[in-house]
Amino acid sequence: MFKLHVISFPYLLQNIFKVMEAHQAKFTFPIVASVAAKKPELTREILNRGHEVAVHGFKHLNYSFLTERQQESDIAEALGTFKTMDIPVRGFRAPYNTYAEATPKLVEKHGFLWDIGLGYNPKYREGTCPFKIKIGNHDSSFVCIPLNSLSDDLMIDIKGFSSRQMAEALKRIIRQTSENGGVVMFDLHPIRIGQPKYVDALRQVVMYGTELNGWFPTVTEAVNYWNKHGSWKHDASFCCLLTGDIDNFSFFDYLQRLF
Repeated sequence: MFKLHVISFPYLLQNIFKVMEAHQAKFTFPIVASVAAKKPELTREILNRGHEVAVHGFKHLNYSFLTERQQESDIAEALGTFKTMDIPVRGFRAPYNTYAEATPKLVEKHGFLWDIGLGYNPKYREGTCPFKIKIGNHDSSFVCIPLNSLSDDLMIDIKGFSSRQMAEALKRIIRQTSENGGVVMFDLHPIRIGQPKYVDALRQVVMYGTELNGWFPTVTEAVNYWNKHGSWKHDASFCCLLTGDIDNFSFFDYLQRLF
């Protein structure tokens, strides 16, 4: 993590912005609220560049180890922080993509439009359409999106992929999605995908997806359009949602998270 933070976070974000803007594509960033509050100007720049911010907890905590009251406190504090910052948020992803039994109920209680972490569960991961889950005896008011297992940390930290290998792996998934006309979502953390040695993988994915008539909106844009039309905007052959959690802006933030 120290090596990744040698390059400043604003520079990493600029690398992502340049790629996305070249192809009129959008990115959604679930951000830890306590981190966002440390650099509000950086968080607002994400919005000013046409991208989206979502809730990733107030602190980067594993919800499976928290009581329902502790989870709700963390979510409420995150929402309060973003409200104070005047940052609109419509969606949620739990830290570590880890949910306790009570978490979905809290996501609904706090009025989120969508959740993009529940879809990482293996029983949802291979889906091709937005979906709702059961909460008690009713369908959730919020929409969930399947989350592909090919995250940047899996490809880089565990598999040791090069930028070229990452691009090829992600493009294979893009091609499959274009054939079924569904939606695919990736979790590509800016701390990795924004690095000069990896950002070309993002460029290749967006270029390839655009060539296949894919739509690259924010999650809110995609969910709103799907809820109304049951299809994708611009007669796109598929929808690709590029998301990336921001857990820390600096190595010091990371150390604070550990302790």
